[in-house]
Amino acid sequence: MEQSTQLVETIIKGIQEKKGKDIVVADLQHIEGTICKYFVICQGASPTQVDAIADSVAETVRKELAEKPIAVAGTEAAQWVAIDFADVMVHVFLPDVREYYDLEHLWDDADVKHLPDLD
Repeated sequence: MEQSTQLVETIIKGIQEKKGKDIVVADLQHIEGTICKYFVICQGASPTQVDAIADSVAETVRKELAEKPIAVAGTEAAQWVAIDFADVMVHVFLPDVREYYDLEHLWDDADVKHLPDLD
């Protein structure tokens, strides 16, 4: 399995561990000039859950792949936490903040995959 794909799968596991909802994976590899290969976008119901999802993603990736994020931003307010793994950017939102920024539709030509929620 390609390294970026394995990273995406591990990130998804970390999101699902804390019951993150509405997970979307945008494959940006065939789009020129993007900052990474994949965007993984999800949401939590509260700032506490957003923060927990972000922690779970970092912890799961560290444990399973021995990788750490290059940067994490937004944990202070926990309305939108961005986690930078170089090839993969993870965005954890509160629902209204996610709707406002609408990252899923930023790249209309990206290959976007919606994952079913685990309940």
